[in-house]
Amino acid sequence: MSEFPGKGKVAVLKTSPSTVLDDIEQLMIMGGVENTLPKDIITGLKINISWQTWYPACSTTPWQLEGVIRALQKLGYNQLEGIHNDTVVVDTSVGEKNNKHKFVTDKYKIPCTYLYEDKFEWVHYEPKTHPFLILDKIYPEGVFIPKDLFGKNIIHLPTVKTHVFTTITGAMKNAFGGLLHRNRHWTHAHIHETLVDLLMIQREIHPGIFAVMDGTFAGDGPGPRAMRWHEKNILLASSDQVAIDAISAKLQGFNPMSIPFIRMAHEMG
Repeated sequence: MSEFPGKGKVAVLKTSPSTVLDDIEQLMIMGGVENTLPKDIITGLKINISWQTWYPACSTTPWQLEGVIRALQKLGYNQLEGIHNDTVVVDTSVGEKNNKHKFVTDKYKIPCTYLYEDKFEWVHYEPKTHPFLILDKIYPEGVFIPKDLFGKNIIHLPTVKTHVFTTITGAMKNAFGGLLHRNRHWTHAHIHETLVDLLMIQREIHPGIFAVMDGTFAGDGPGPRAMRWHEKNILLASSDQVAIDAISAKLQGFNPMSIPFIRMAHEMG
């Protein structure tokens, strides 16, 4: 277990191809998943597709997704669903096939929600605990988020990698692909404040938040796509999205407090 200079604890394990599915189960138990996520509601799996082409360290790995599903089902989580959104640069329907996400969700009979489909309503959101740092200025006509995500647990499935806008990307950045619509690139000029705003929203709408991060391959360079990949065989899990990103940053050789979104979220508690 690794500790961040706050209250967050992060489970970290070395893994191997022959043990990775069982290791993910052990990792999630170590990370306190049962103390974090209620079992009597839907748990959404926020799958990351950074590129519709499969590439090491780029998107949620199929073994990461399968290990999490297997572990949750074994622990008694019977209401699972995959969560997908779209972007201006990635075709989700192609990406979930090329990255083998659809193969896994079909195998385990997990339904998937595609938030960009017309049947899903996006509702105006006003924060309850703290005023927005930036989102209300970027979207002066109102901040709209998917109504379907309210009241559900969420598990983020990021990878260990760098990012051209945020230095590293992980659990906090993974929410960026779910809570905001396809014009979310409008926020890139203020991406660090945006990620803190999104974490605040999540804490208000999700009964439980958890992250399982895959570092079997880690990527550095011009992420989140065509990076230099390194075989590291590391897995991380935590209920603290700031702490897991901080430990991932530390493992990648960065001072976590030098990364604005981690520092701001930590300072805001």
